[in-house]
Amino acid sequence: MTFIKTKIGRRAFIKNTSLASGGLVLGFSILNACKPEQAKEMAAVEMPKEWFEINAYLKIGDNGLVTIYTPNPEFGQNIRTSMPMLVAEELDVDWKNVMVEQAPYHADKYGFQLTGGSTGIKARWEPLRMAGATARQMLRAAAAQTWQVHIEEITAEAGVLQHVATKKSAGYGEMALIAATLAVPEEVQLKEVKDFKLIGHSHKNVDAKSIVTGVPMFGMDYQKEGMLIAMIVHPPAFGLTLKSFDGEAVKAMPGIKDVITIKSFKEGFQKHGFDTNAFPELVAIVGNSTWEVMQAKKKLNVDWKPITANTEIVNGFFGKETRNTPAGLESTISHKAQMEALAGIPGKIVRKDGNPEAAFKKATKILERSYSAPFLAHNSMEPINAFAHVEGDKVKIAAPIQIPSFIIPTIASSLGIPKENIEMVLPRMGGGFGRKSYAHFVVEAALISQKVNAPIKLVYTREDDMTTGIYRPTYHATYRAAFDENNNLTALHVKAGGVPESPLFANRFPAGAIENYLAEEWALDSNISIGAFRAPRSNFMAGAEQAFLDELAEAMGKDPIEFRLELLKRAKENPVGERNDYDAERYAGVLELLREKAAWGENKANVHRGVSAYFCHNSYAAHVLDLTYENGKPAVQNVCCAIDCGIVVNPDAAKNMAEGAIIDGIGNAFYGELTFKDGVPQKNNFDQYQMIRMADAPKGIDVHFVQNEIAPTGMGEPPFPPIFGALANALYKATGRRHYQQPFISNRPPLVG
Repeated sequence: MTFIKTKIGRRAFIKNTSLASGGLVLGFSILNACKPEQAKEMAAVEMPKEWFEINAYLKIGDNGLVTIYTPNPEFGQNIRTSMPMLVAEELDVDWKNVMVEQAPYHADKYGFQLTGGSTGIKARWEPLRMAGATARQMLRAAAAQTWQVHIEEITAEAGVLQHVATKKSAGYGEMALIAATLAVPEEVQLKEVKDFKLIGHSHKNVDAKSIVTGVPMFGMDYQKEGMLIAMIVHPPAFGLTLKSFDGEAVKAMPGIKDVITIKSFKEGFQKHGFDTNAFPELVAIVGNSTWEVMQAKKKLNVDWKPITANTEIVNGFFGKETRNTPAGLESTISHKAQMEALAGIPGKIVRKDGNPEAAFKKATKILERSYSAPFLAHNSMEPINAFAHVEGDKVKIAAPIQIPSFIIPTIASSLGIPKENIEMVLPRMGGGFGRKSYAHFVVEAALISQKVNAPIKLVYTREDDMTTGIYRPTYHATYRAAFDENNNLTALHVKAGGVPESPLFANRFPAGAIENYLAEEWALDSNISIGAFRAPRSNFMAGAEQAFLDELAEAMGKDPIEFRLELLKRAKENPVGERNDYDAERYAGVLELLREKAAWGENKANVHRGVSAYFCHNSYAAHVLDLTYENGKPAVQNVCCAIDCGIVVNPDAAKNMAEGAIIDGIGNAFYGELTFKDGVPQKNNFDQYQMIRMADAPKGIDVHFVQNEIAPTGMGEPPFPPIFGALANALYKATGRRHYQQPFISNRPPLVG
């Protein structure tokens, strides 16, 4: 077994929990029994009379039932099942006796409660197991103390403690009271992978019944007596800000309580990277009902004025960053021209191996291709919403938010209230995909509540959500390859950029596999607000890179998978450079598994196959996509997917995430696009912005995992980026035409203005 330090001593242990992303805060309390809706779920089980809090992650009832808290917010990736499984595995409790609750925001107890970047299971892998193992050790200690025997003689399994020699046994509930008073052990043993009973086995979503029966659990469901509804009037275009408004006529409308202005940031506040907000000064309407506020919103007269260009310093993940916001009303057609111009001049060199200039000069053939992709809207199923109630110097928040830790300082600054006075409930999110990492809407809700002195729920309409940011940036990449007289690849050059950031990952494959390699980047400043979008930057670069590699393989007369494996063999056996951020052996292993499971090489009548593979978020994913043409339109028949994400905690949940990523990626690749004219988004709802329909989804998706004992890595995002390239390559096989621009299918009119 693996030994892991919990922390030395109770005081030091509690002090450092946030640093460990753990939070084993000890204590004993008699807590209330389950909430009514939870009691219904467990109707067949008698509820405990008392609950004993063993640590911040779990409490044990006097009858042996265990409640495990999920620390991270949930928005569909099923961590509310998978994370408690980690605790229950080491606690060694029967899963049927486990109940799950969402933990509120509490930095001291739960550390960094982030859902995003496919980091959830990876970051909690040891802390959550440690929570379970520590509780198990303390229960064993309680039994040893009670029975006056050595702790090493006590076994714990399936919620039962036993002492074989004396034939004594007790359920966890019988020892929970004593266990909760004991000192935290300085170190505990974690199970070996071979001993796992829960991890690696599929368990159904603990919220499945509540979701399908409509139990209120989302942010939009949150209610409080006396709660008012608030909506915001945003500028009609990026590059505009509030000048003035006349709210008197609107205030006289039925059900309207007030019309106010809010300003999201205090003067001089030091923003962090997720304080992205193109519209920090706004008009808000508050009333009794959604319908009444919506009608008032249509009638409000507001004057807008152009913004002024500005530069600010923000606290990014890697230190201070400069953020430039230009003035002006931007358009897609001008973006396109500017990006093409920047792509044609030298960019910032971020990696250079060998002598690529000489290789290109000596080349007998050069292949050059450019790829582009538009802005994309997140379009989460649940539009933006937030509940806030500010009472004096106390604040209560309930909002679907991915990173509560990041917005707390902003709320505290904007309200002028200490951050320790902010209570935050974390309801389930109806989708996020990065959009709900940018929680300006929570600040807006809190400011509105403070101004009107009442509990309010802020609601964005779908039009608000789609037209006010935060978007996946628009990108452009040019690839060049040099060949010698024997048609061997001698050099590769990639230059990538976008509005307003570069998507380039200079140290990813095929860097490290080519002797002469050059990577350059550039960026074009913009006042259109952008942010993380499922697998940020990778969601474009994977498609461009993998489509180009397919074209290289064809130019060299090689099988697409075999060509990639040859490059990976070089990267493994004789790598170029020292900064390669992927494991060539694991990368190749995914492709080999895919080749086997997809029966690559077998010809299927009228079926056109495309392959793609990519590394991101510490995981490896590869797809083979089978495409046919039906009535002149492409139809995805099947996608075979292979993934190496380390140990798979809950296989069913992992497969669900892969399937969702694949379907989402196909929809975005086929249809996803948002254009701008004079700062105005040209689409504002689903009648214009096409999402994938059920008929467009693959008829089948097969998901396979590489079996290993590597600690879990990313899962929610890695299957998303490679589907773009697999689809592009399959379309080429079907039509003989390469696709260099997304979306691949579009009814857009020619760009004008």
